[in-house]
Amino acid sequence: MKHKKDLDFLKGLYIAHRGLHDNNGPAPENSMPAFENAAARNIPIEFDLHLLKDNKIAVFHDDNLKRMTGSDKNIKDCTYDEIKNLKLLKTDCAIPLFEELLDFVNGKVLLDIEFKTDIKAGLLEEKASLLLDNYKGKFIVKSFSPFSVQWFKQHRPGFIRGQLSYDFIGEDSISPLTKFICKNMLLNPVAKPDFIAYGLQSLPSKKVAYLRRRGKPIFVWTINGSADLEKAKQYGDSFIFNSL
Repeated sequence: MKHKKDLDFLKGLYIAHRGLHDNNGPAPENSMPAFENAAARNIPIEFDLHLLKDNKIAVFHDDNLKRMTGSDKNIKDCTYDEIKNLKLLKTDCAIPLFEELLDFVNGKVLLDIEFKTDIKAGLLEEKASLLLDNYKGKFIVKSFSPFSVQWFKQHRPGFIRGQLSYDFIGEDSISPLTKFICKNMLLNPVAKPDFIAYGLQSLPSKKVAYLRRRGKPIFVWTINGSADLEKAKQYGDSFIFNSL
């Protein structure tokens, strides 16, 4: 008999986007101080994972290191030894490893984990899952790539998985067909996400409204202040925020 997942906790969440951070202060996004700030306030943490060239897993958002560190390199082409001494936005903060973050949080708060994966999913998901298999705390996984979400459906069906999406306006490197498929989440029947995380700037959405009516929890990102939150509450159930 298939065990039904408990998804009730996916509603009413307020999740710190890339940690409780301040990119003009000592706790920049996706840094250990930003995660410490959130955990100290019992706030769930959202963050991003990239697979490094040596198969270690870095907690970092961008494909390229330049915005956050000044080094104009793609993170997937670097080993950990090549990035471990880089500093985030001229602070004392280094790029954390995934295992470092897991060791610190250790179940204190919910982890909302975004997988930055290419079209071909698998290696990052597998490496991260081996760490999560032994993690005692509560977590959820998500990705813009439906192939990543599908990987979890196939290989870790017990993990709670989400599909990220929005309207993809301005994403000139993506073909119109791919934009249409991803915006409307047409691969959901294959990936079968447990929740949807949709961009605030792309709401309202008829597809999102339909899924919500069918009981699918909707996360809205990214909230920047009270006006954003009021709008987001019309369309979503949980909220990923920079500020409230």
